[in-house]
Amino acid sequence: MLDNYKRNINYLRISVTDRCNLRCTYCMPEEGIELLNHKDVLTFDEIVEVVKTGVEYGIDKVRITGGEPLVRKGIIDLISIIWNLEGVKDLSMTTNGILLEKFANDLKKAGLQRVNISLDTLNPQKFKKVTRGGDVEQVFKGIEAAKKAGLYPIKINCVVWKSSDEEDAQEVAKYCKENDLQVRFIHQMNLKTGEFSVVEGGDGGNCSTCNRLRLTANGNIKPCLFSDLMYNVRELGVEEAFKQALGNKPKAGTCNMSGDFYNIGG
Repeated sequence: MLDNYKRNINYLRISVTDRCNLRCTYCMPEEGIELLNHKDVLTFDEIVEVVKTGVEYGIDKVRITGGEPLVRKGIIDLISIIWNLEGVKDLSMTTNGILLEKFANDLKKAGLQRVNISLDTLNPQKFKKVTRGGDVEQVFKGIEAAKKAGLYPIKINCVVWKSSDEEDAQEVAKYCKENDLQVRFIHQMNLKTGEFSVVEGGDGGNCSTCNRLRLTANGNIKPCLFSDLMYNVRELGVEEAFKQALGNKPKAGTCNMSGDFYNIGG
């Protein structure tokens, strides 16, 4: 489906939860967040309805995000249902990797094709500080489990503070080269001030070729990460929410004063 700027919108990113088992400094405030009430979070049936409608509009690529998607109870079942929908050709997930050792095999069997895993530093102390308590060894185990399960290609999302020439970023790049992983450097973004740039090694952040819509855990279809525009599938109905999101997708991002990375899905 083409938007008003002739971009082919075929990619839907689905945040299945606003909950996470880490508290990364660039994603969540130190004092924590006010979590969504369970009744406000879309059920799996509602998510599947959105995907079915999206496929009718030309969506064939789906990515599952969070929060941390692997903390959502029953996530394997959702993956299986989505993968078996006619028209879905590409199904992936972004995860922090902490629970991936436990779930990798079941995710692959359910139909997940590939994963993006967050890893900003190899240093255990720095990792613990950035994530406010995370254990980088669990991420390494998750990566190995993903490799064994056949979730290829495995892409590593590395957030950089100023440049990919930073010591931690270069160590992550070396680790990826040695372990058959693809690294993507994501420069720190600020939704409120509209600071963003093109992802190094990926295609995110390039407004002229943006092909995605986002579904938040509480049912808002967002046409742009850096915009306050949102269309709720419960309030408008799924088809009307899609129509409005597509019709109002901006030419370029500006800023977002009403959302955060943890509740949009990045």
